[in-house]
Amino acid sequence: MGSGDPHRGDPTHARASREGHVHRSAGHIGRSVHQPRHDGHDGHAAHDPETFRRRFWVSLLLTLPVVATSPMVLGWFGASVVFPGHAWLGPLLGSAVFWYGGWPFLTGGVAEIRRRAPGMMLLVSMAIVVAYATSLATSVGLFHLDFWWELSALVTIMLLGHWQEMKAVSQARGALSALAELLPDDAERVTDGRIERVDVAALGVGDVVLVRPGGRVPADGRIVDGAAELDESMITGESRPVSRSIGDRVVAGTVATDSAIRVEVDAVGEDTALAGIQRMVAQAQASRGRTQVLADRFAGALFYVAAAAGFVTFLVWWAFGDLVESVTRTVTVLVIACPHALGLAIPLVVSLSTAVAARSGILVKDRLALERMRTVDVVLFDKTGTLTEGRHRLVAVLPTRGVTEDDVLRLAAGVESDSEHPLARAIVSVARERGLASTATDFRALPGRGVRARVDGVPYAVGGPALLREYDARPPEEVATATRHWIGRGSAVLHLVQLVDEERREGRVLGALALEDAVRPEARQAIAALRAEGISTIGMITGDSRPVADAVAAELGFRSGVDPVFAEVLPVDKDRVVAELQRSGHTVAMVGDGVNDAPALARADVGIAIGAGTDVAIESAGVILASSDPRAVAAVVRLSKASYRKMVENLGWAAGYNVVAIPLAAGVLAWVGVTLSPALGAILMSASTIVVALNAQLLRRVEL
Repeated sequence: MGSGDPHRGDPTHARASREGHVHRSAGHIGRSVHQPRHDGHDGHAAHDPETFRRRFWVSLLLTLPVVATSPMVLGWFGASVVFPGHAWLGPLLGSAVFWYGGWPFLTGGVAEIRRRAPGMMLLVSMAIVVAYATSLATSVGLFHLDFWWELSALVTIMLLGHWQEMKAVSQARGALSALAELLPDDAERVTDGRIERVDVAALGVGDVVLVRPGGRVPADGRIVDGAAELDESMITGESRPVSRSIGDRVVAGTVATDSAIRVEVDAVGEDTALAGIQRMVAQAQASRGRTQVLADRFAGALFYVAAAAGFVTFLVWWAFGDLVESVTRTVTVLVIACPHALGLAIPLVVSLSTAVAARSGILVKDRLALERMRTVDVVLFDKTGTLTEGRHRLVAVLPTRGVTEDDVLRLAAGVESDSEHPLARAIVSVARERGLASTATDFRALPGRGVRARVDGVPYAVGGPALLREYDARPPEEVATATRHWIGRGSAVLHLVQLVDEERREGRVLGALALEDAVRPEARQAIAALRAEGISTIGMITGDSRPVADAVAAELGFRSGVDPVFAEVLPVDKDRVVAELQRSGHTVAMVGDGVNDAPALARADVGIAIGAGTDVAIESAGVILASSDPRAVAAVVRLSKASYRKMVENLGWAAGYNVVAIPLAAGVLAWVGVTLSPALGAILMSASTIVVALNAQLLRRVEL
């Protein structure tokens, strides 16, 4: 749907007040952008996926010969390997794996101790330290517990798991940079009648800048000369350009579509509206990064269980007078408790779920967002470009008596043929499709009113109410009635006027044309699919006018009193609406495609960007729909439920393994001759990892 006001009509009071709201939300923006810190997985926030990738491959190369020459592994196959110095291969390479590959876990474990928040990193650290110390003691003849191959394999597997996990968890930090890119690098400053090109950073309050047709406004200010249609969709969410003239405020980053204007700067840097959006994105992203990972909570509990079990095991066996057995049992408990399966339970599911999603055109950038999608009970859709196509289409042509529909379309397209206005292009496109092309001469823009030109030597004009008033052109009653109906449903309405006497400003209305931002054909199916997935509330939030929003909501089957519709909303208001819903206890998913959606996308529990949208929206979201098909939102819900189910199953298996393995390793059944040797414990660890991996593979069967 379009807006009820014509594309070249008078500015409305509502828009003016909304602009003021945008301006007052100013914050900080600049060419140099500071990225928000993403805490990520507790205990290894300082590391990135590249760190784990590099350490994994080095550790794998060192681990292979350790495993291949391990007496325990060779004994399973009845083989042996003897060469000069072979006894020191395990200690040397195993030590290298421990210090190089295990360093992120060791530092992460220390960090968890300092925070008094034990988790995965401390649990892994405890296991590899015990295995290393025991193996080192064995190598010098103090014990007979050789864990070199288990130690190397454990570090390598955990590096693989964390590498895959952090690839899924890490978010692109480009949202703020993308916001800054909306500003031009330089501006044309007018000084004493001369025009000089300067860097945007050199602009100050009081400077006057020239903005040419198609150019971006470099800073917030007021127009002091000229008038133009400005594309403000990235700031206000308006689906069509709006008329701006002398005295009107303009916002940095908006685009003058048809005419040149001169703007006196009254806000730069931290004080611009775009800076306010940037600030909100940064704050929302930072607040979202503090979510605890499910596996970390499980690992924290397992740490206490393993530590307590190891301590009790040592005391009990020592009390029986068998110090060697107490050390053996304790080491076995601690090594077996190390979460091989736990370390891969979630990363494998994440890796597979993202691959499954990618095949369906869904890019998962934030694993936490995907996990949370299953709990969402409110989905908020932006209108323009998300539920609608984001471009106007001609939906109706009404000629006056004695004029045909083809005549109105042909003449209107002729007048608009040299215009770059989006509505003009929509009219010209339809006329060309119908073979109604015509040639115009003497084209001239009428700022704030419309355009005029001569077609077949006769002067015509196309525009809105301001044009009708200027030429005292009164539409017939049937056209006036249709116009009121179209405006009531949010259409943009233009009139074709024959200029009977230009000097005396007299004109005659020949017809009217209605244009709307068309609803996507698949949008209704998307709403139905979400209801089928159990989403209780589906809302729409837009910067467009109330009639436009209500018309779209009615067409999509929104339930009155149940599904909220927020209209005439600015970025700060979108962010506020999401925050208020969250404070009310709702889990909110926001679906959008524009710069104006970026703060809300970042603030929402799950931000979903339409892939055809702006870079800012994409960078701010956790999930991206590359197909621009809103039906994929329901697919994200299905994938979230399936992947979470696999995570829980894998964690359940890891828990079950430890429930059985730790007591056996501690020797609770030793009195009946049932014990768990370190070798058998290593086999069980490997088996648990294989089970987790196979279970995760079942995600490939999920139908999106």
